[in-house]
Parts: sequence; structure tokens; C-alpha cells
Amino acid sequence: MLKFPLYLFVFWVGLNSATEAQEPPIDTMLAESSPYLLLDKGLQFRITENVNALYNFDFEKAERGFKVMQYQYPEHPLPDFLLGLSTWWKIAPDIENKKYDGRFLKQMDVVIDKAKKQLDQDPDNKEAAFFLAGAYGFQGRLLSERKSWTKATFAGKNALKYLNLSKGEEELNPELLLGDALFNYFSVWIPENYPILKPVVALFPKGDKNLGLKQLEDVAQNAFYARVEAQYFLFRLYGAEEKQPYKALAITEYLNEKFPNNPYFHRSYARQLYTVGRMLEAKEISEEILRRIDAKWTGYESNSGRYAAFYIAQFHERTNNRSEAKKYYLKTLSYGEESESQESGYYLYSLIALGKMANEDKDKKAAKQYFNQVKKYAKRKHPAHKEAREYIKKNKL
Repeated sequence: MLKFPLYLFVFWVGLNSATEAQEPPIDTMLAESSPYLLLDKGLQFRITENVNALYNFDFEKAERGFKVMQYQYPEHPLPDFLLGLSTWWKIAPDIENKKYDGRFLKQMDVVIDKAKKQLDQDPDNKEAAFFLAGAYGFQGRLLSERKSWTKATFAGKNALKYLNLSKGEEELNPELLLGDALFNYFSVWIPENYPILKPVVALFPKGDKNLGLKQLEDVAQNAFYARVEAQYFLFRLYGAEEKQPYKALAITEYLNEKFPNNPYFHRSYARQLYTVGRMLEAKEISEEILRRIDAKWTGYESNSGRYAAFYIAQFHERTNNRSEAKKYYLKTLSYGEESESQESGYYLYSLIALGKMANEDKDKKAAKQYFNQVKKYAKRKHPAHKEAREYIKKNKL
């Protein structure tokens, strides 16, 4: 099951973000015009490289282009939104890292202020409502990760409010469709997985999970500013909830090829390869992730290392190379401790694997220590906790 915060459907319905830019044909670009900067094909053409640089973790190049936009359109929220998105992707690979929180929240505040001014001047400005929904949605998403529930709830309510105000402008679709898609999916998913929230969800319109997925596919194919965010949600949903791992693999493979320096897409591709049993490829991709961590590539850190080391360890264990398996399980523990992820499945199952190896080597003291660590960090209902208890009992550790 996906580990989303309980109020996720509120926080993310307003979430819209920039994406991989598809260069529009010149004749289309010149022919189409719109009163909304968001739909300016000429601008989309000009910032294609900058948006793609953002997703490829070349933040310097991306932000240089967005600051030029900021100079050209000083009163418009779009450049500030893109600068905030750049900061968001500095957070994304290790969501627990709070280094950029202050900057990101302030950038979204600037977007909100500028969009509100536009809305004050023109109450029917759907574009302004779009940016308000997006900015509040992003703030709610981060604040929910930080368990600032009161602030997150306030942001989420505002995201919903402005999402509703932004509807009804056909030109802005499929950008606006992302919010509808997420709401349709998660308004059904939340009560299915968290029954305690059924009374809360009952206050909102009824959703439709299948329609939500269909809408996400539409956004992933046709949007400019919401394309990659839709692809991000699709591969997570296909992989974890919809039990369609090969669809998730296809999306992550594409994203990794398109943005080869994005550590989040890199490790997600490794994960999907592992999930479908393509172990050798998962190992090779994971080894490259570890090399980039050692070389201090932008965004490559212990959280990605924890994933990669575990996949390599699994490969070696399944090919009966116990010494290498043990080496990489220990690396998984090291990365997990560095990122303070001792409750994660990769950390817990590395402990179990090391405990079993120690027991097979007749080192019952070490084995018991590993399994006791599992009991320490895993919640009692976690499968790893149960496995540790049963193994200790069966092997008299």
C-alpha cells in the first residue's frame, strides 16, 4: 500500500506542476494566442530547455531561465511558481530533509500573493485560481509531510476552494485535469484504506478511481505544465495500488531515459526492475546510483543508497554470493541509519537477512542481535516483526 499522509487527497487535489516540455510546432505556436500566460505557446517554446533542465537536476540552468521570466513578467505568479518547483525537486529525493522548507514555503507565498492580486483585479481569472490551487496544494503537501496538520489542513482547504474556482476554462485543460484526477482517485482510495476517514470524505463529491486513472493518463499525454507530475502519480499508483507493475516500469523507464540525472526517477526505475524480477538490470542500475552517491552528484544521497544497496544485496543473495550479499545488506543498514530510515522495509529486511546469515554461520549471538533490532524498529503488526518473533522462537535464539 502507498504510504500517503491521511489527508493527502485534500492536500494534493490542488497540486499542479511544471513538466517535461514538448516543443510546439512553430506554426501552431504563432497561430495560437491566449490572454493567459500559462497557455502562451511562445513562452512554452522558450522555456522548454529550462523546464527539462529542472527535471534533469540542472537547477542552475533551470533557475537562470526562470529568473529571466521573472524579470519579464514581474507581477505574474508563473515564474515564481517554477522557481518554487525547482526548490521542491531539491526536497523530493529525501523528503525528510528540511533544509529547503523555509525557502519553498516563502516561494509559494509569493505565488499566492501575486495570484490573489490578479484575482482581485479580475474575479473570473481562472489562471490566477489555478496558481492559488497549485501553491496551496504544494504547501499542504509539504506541511503534511512535516505533520503540521493544522497548517496543512488550512492549505488543503484553500487548494480545494481555488481548484473549484479554476474550473470551467476549457483552454486550461488538461493542466487543471490533474487536480480532478487526483481527487477522483483518492476520494475513493482514502476511505477504502482508512475507514476512520469515511465521515470526512463523505462531505466531498463522490469520486471515481477508474476515471481518475483515465484523467491522469490524459494529463500525462497532453499537458505541458502537469505532464511529469501525472506520470509520477501514475507509476506510483500502477506499481503499488493497481497491481500493474509493467505499466509502472514503462513509465519509470521513460522518465529515467528522458531525465537521466534525476535521482528520484533513477531509483524508481531500479525499484520497478526489481519488482518485475529483472534482477540483473536492477543491480546494474543500482550500482550506478551508488557510484553517483560516492561522486556526490546533485540529489544522490543516503535515501537513494538505501534502495540501491538492498537491490544489489538481493541479487547477490539470489545468486548465492553470500559475502557480497552481506556486504550490501550492511550498506543498506548504513544508508538507512544515515537517512534515519530504520523503520523502512529495506532496513528491516536487511536485518532479517543478516540475522539468518549469522545463524547459519552458527553465530547465534549476532543473529539474536539482528532480530532484536527488527523488533526494536518495526511496529508489532509489521510482517518483519512477526517474522523476527517466529524465527527467534523456532531457532531458540
